[in-house]
Amino acid sequence: MSTTLVIIPTYNECENIPLIVARVRSSVPDAHILVVDDSSPDGTGALADALAEADARVHVLHRLDKTGLGAAYLEGFGWGLSHGYDQLVQLDADGSHLPEQLPSLLAAAATADVVMGSRWVPGGAVKNWPWHRRVLSQGGSIYSRALLRLPQRDVTGGYRVYSAHALDTMKLSSVESLGYCFQIDMLLHAVRARLTVVEVPITFVERTLGSSKMSGRIVIEAMARVTLWGASGMGVRRSRTATETSLQKS
Repeated sequence: MSTTLVIIPTYNECENIPLIVARVRSSVPDAHILVVDDSSPDGTGALADALAEADARVHVLHRLDKTGLGAAYLEGFGWGLSHGYDQLVQLDADGSHLPEQLPSLLAAAATADVVMGSRWVPGGAVKNWPWHRRVLSQGGSIYSRALLRLPQRDVTGGYRVYSAHALDTMKLSSVESLGYCFQIDMLLHAVRARLTVVEVPITFVERTLGSSKMSGRIVIEAMARVTLWGASGMGVRRSRTATETSLQKS
């Protein structure tokens, strides 16, 4: 059995899901894929079922309600851990996370508990973003890092690899964020648990098919939660350098 599970949450991604599954299968042929669909009205779930019927390495988890990206990932993590996978990968369905870069993240995972694909370390890049999206993303990371004392550069990025040990150690039942703030919440749990976290540079590419679920309101809500965490003393005491490691690989 494969030790790696690539988790792909979906909501109305019928245009993208066949493409992203094919690219993952090509880039990491031994990995398994779990599509976590939130009852997409556009038929994404049924399309994922057809992909799973044709390929034993593809699996589908259907959720009855659309309760946020974080909730979908948490269910996906639970499914992966119960099925014995050692490495669990977060990957967007829209193609913004390049599956072709996943081998570099998995290589780094051989010596780390958590690997983050980072846009904001040397070698990282963003393509096809307007200036205001770049400012919003970098500004959110800088604000969150400062308030929570997180050493990592790209705290909102969602292209990640977690070891099963890391997810067990992080006590996922205490992760309270289900939306955009989920990535920050997970990183905060990892660093506070004194896990080894590394950043690997990636190129983030804006989607070309389908519509983005991101909005200014979602970001504002996330930053409000980060502000509350910072004010309540939930930040990290930077007491160990292992959590501050970055792998500068292209």
